[in-house]
Amino acid sequence: MSRSLAFIATLVVGGLIGLQAPANAALARHVGDVGAAFISGTITATTLALALLIFGHPSQLSGLSGFRPQHAIGGLGGAAVVLVSLIAVRTVGVAAVAALLIFGQLVIAVVADRLGLFGVTVVGLTPGRWAGIVLVAAGTLLITRP
Repeated sequence: MSRSLAFIATLVVGGLIGLQAPANAALARHVGDVGAAFISGTITATTLALALLIFGHPSQLSGLSGFRPQHAIGGLGGAAVVLVSLIAVRTVGVAAVAALLIFGQLVIAVVADRLGLFGVTVVGLTPGRWAGIVLVAAGTLLITRP
């Protein structure tokens, strides 16, 4: 995937994620918080299963023997985002949930880059990265102020 296409696809998906919490919160009014999270997770799993069958290589799942506990962080993080955001959106609003999630992601992502966690390429803490963290923190504070 080209860099431009990666940027565009990520922005589009970011917009979709921006609607995730309020949509799940609306569903929760009918099926409860954990029920809404479960339905969201089921839709996610079904969508990914179809993507694997259509675009992927299901035979690569034989590599599951190499699964380690730290590999579960991705799935646990996804479940936590769905459940916590659908509850928090009622109290703090959609923009605050998005800002807080983004800030939390950014801080941990910078640490992961710096330490090369999970085998990612090590990226240093440059002045630009520090400035980015400060600016996102400031934006988060502005968005979450009552």
